[in-house]
Amino acid sequence: MSESNGRDQVAQVTYREALASTMRDALALSERTIIVGQGVNDHKGTFGTTLGLHEEFGADRVVDSPLAEEGLTGICVGMALGGLYPIQVHIRADFALLAMNQLVNLAAKYKYMFGGRFSVPMMVRMIIGRSWGQGAQHSQSLQSLFAHIPGLTVLMPSSAGSILANYPAAIASCDGPVISLEHRLMYDLQWDRRRVQEDLSRKPLSAAVVRPGNDVTVVATSIMVLEALRAADHLAQHGLDAEVIDLNCVSHIDRGMVMDSLRKTGHLLVADTSWRAYGVSAEICRVVCEEGPQFLKAPVETMGMAPASCPTAKALEDLYYPNLTTLSHRICALVKGTEHHGITVPSEASMADVYKKFKGPF
Repeated sequence: MSESNGRDQVAQVTYREALASTMRDALALSERTIIVGQGVNDHKGTFGTTLGLHEEFGADRVVDSPLAEEGLTGICVGMALGGLYPIQVHIRADFALLAMNQLVNLAAKYKYMFGGRFSVPMMVRMIIGRSWGQGAQHSQSLQSLFAHIPGLTVLMPSSAGSILANYPAAIASCDGPVISLEHRLMYDLQWDRRRVQEDLSRKPLSAAVVRPGNDVTVVATSIMVLEALRAADHLAQHGLDAEVIDLNCVSHIDRGMVMDSLRKTGHLLVADTSWRAYGVSAEICRVVCEEGPQFLKAPVETMGMAPASCPTAKALEDLYYPNLTTLSHRICALVKGTEHHGITVPSEASMADVYKKFKGPF
């Protein structure tokens, strides 16, 4: 997909193509937009999402950056204060830790500190998720750190349609910094036109019920939305009807949607891409405890990474991350009230074997 006005004619849209389209549209729609990041102008163009843009729009608007995350983020904050719209790309979310002072103490707070006279409209793209064995320092999913900070909007798009709906809306309407975490396992995945159109029709920067159900509510983020949908489709064959909510904007949770679903199902499982402690799972549990614990027929279940640093060996990675097998089993145990639920669950140990087989570091 190369032109935004041709979306209606496209049968299949990949996550990568959706990102490339939104980046190109952002540059084309406003001369104020500038993309900054390591490798945004090289022959791979940040996993293909910025490929060729420096040739089309010039090296002064698609700017390759050195390994200087804090300094470059500070420059982007200055750009935003000066009337430009910077889109900064961190090829791994871990690298953004070097820019926390700029993001947390400056970008998130300017509007509040100066009585609304200054704003910092900018987007920071961060890439999360496992791949070829990146280990502890290159695979972290840090959404909870950013969502904790007032003034930051944090997105976790789970589909090509989500990107096409949320990125233009964020760029056009958010007068503060927007952080979006893209999962590297999804870049090659395809969505059909009907699914994309459904995503485009939903309210941007909000949650969505992506599968209705009556027996259990599964609130999920990023690629765990896809795992939850796969689990729900399998369990439906065994008479278990799961409702799946794509949380999408983790900094501004649609509390009403979560509670409406819980009132109906009475069971809740939260599946996140990061650690459970002090994270998105914990926040959903807080919402339920404050607004309707009486609707729970059983304690909330949560799923995420094991409480440790990520191992490098693939065999250990497979144990470290939740997967279709463990997710399906936990849903069954929650609804049936026992670990011995008698439902056959899929045997699948590794998301990396399903969504993308990696052969090297990029």
